[in-house]
Amino acid sequence: MTVTNLSYHNILDLLIYRKVTIAPLVTFRILFGLLMLVSTIRFWANGWIDELYIAPQFYFSFIEGVRPLTGLGMYWVFASMIVAAIFITIGFAYRISAISFFILFTYVELLDKSNYLNHYYFVSLISFLMCWLPANGDFSLDVKFGFRKAIDQIPVAFINILRFQMGALYFFAGLAKMNPSWLFEGQPLKMWLSANAYKPLIGWIFQYKITAYIFSWFGMIYDTTIPFLLSWNSTRLLAYILVIGFHLMTWWLFPIGMFPFIMIVITTIFFSPESHLRVLEPLKQMVGWYSTQEETTTIYQGQKWVFVAFIILQIALPFRYLAYPGDLFWTEQGYRFSWRVMLMEKAGYATFYVSERGEKKRSVIANYEYLMPQQEKMMATQPDMLVQFAHYLEADFKEKGMVDPVVTADVFVTLNGQPNKRYIDPKVDLTEVQNDWGHKSWILSYE
Repeated sequence: MTVTNLSYHNILDLLIYRKVTIAPLVTFRILFGLLMLVSTIRFWANGWIDELYIAPQFYFSFIEGVRPLTGLGMYWVFASMIVAAIFITIGFAYRISAISFFILFTYVELLDKSNYLNHYYFVSLISFLMCWLPANGDFSLDVKFGFRKAIDQIPVAFINILRFQMGALYFFAGLAKMNPSWLFEGQPLKMWLSANAYKPLIGWIFQYKITAYIFSWFGMIYDTTIPFLLSWNSTRLLAYILVIGFHLMTWWLFPIGMFPFIMIVITTIFFSPESHLRVLEPLKQMVGWYSTQEETTTIYQGQKWVFVAFIILQIALPFRYLAYPGDLFWTEQGYRFSWRVMLMEKAGYATFYVSERGEKKRSVIANYEYLMPQQEKMMATQPDMLVQFAHYLEADFKEKGMVDPVVTADVFVTLNGQPNKRYIDPKVDLTEVQNDWGHKSWILSYE
């Protein structure tokens, strides 16, 4: 055997096949389940089910034909998510529960682009991975009731795939911050931080421009390095303290919901298997848990291919913007699903016009008659949503008796505090435009 082959096999063993305690998967399952339980109940309690998925008359769906359930259907969806989250936490009917939660959560997120958030996308990815992991192999009701045998040792790949996803989020978020506006203009943090100058204790520092630059550079360095610092024993504790401080600060400054707490809790997957075991054992003793016939599991060929495909996709998606011309922040072609987290302040206003083809007389659309405030706000700066709304208007006016509606839009957008600029060609009939993977040439250039 050559040195090269030996090194290759050592790397495979280190990253994939090496056996470790199942404890990290078990603690991750419990923490993830609890987070999803709290998040789903919070969503329900805030009235967002009705506001976001029942009240609107139109939805900017990611996939044509995917629509909210009618009547009490969406409440049943969220009730099912709550049950699935509880079952994941206690490890009961785990595989079915994990798959159910992934399908239901992802279904909800596909309903309307105006509700898209990076941490919702992140939860969908993690819940997908959970479907493939034997996280119910210990300290679960599935083991307690004999639905499966207890597992003591697992291949480290089951832990590393979760670490990869955490690391990808951080690292690509850091790469995305390596742009002139963020690093050399301090935008949009100049605007955001100055608006927080009223905060107690340290709010006064946000009135200085230098603070925005310090925060911008620190954020970039933090995101790009934290996965590696968390991966090394000697720096892990300090790195995790930074994680806590960073996410508590962002939670204090910005209305970003559960995201900081999700990151603080889930980042614990980087701690050593032995650390998780030390946390898990007292919990087992507390409830009088014991298991017999413990076995060691392996990673199957199908799981390996799923993980490889997953990794390739997660590396490729953040770079797909390179296939499109123009300023990414302006065109937003390749912006979603790429871990560009809080990188720009963008606002706009869209005025739509509908006319019968061949006639000069046109109707001005009152957007608020069709859209919720959040939908109108998000649509005005995102080209694919402008197209979707135009097609909806076309169908609506056809129902009202118009034979061949032409829908155009005059859209003005401001990016990172710059003056408003016309966003798209106001002469383009948006009913003739289709949302596909091609470049949207009707978006005006950002100069």
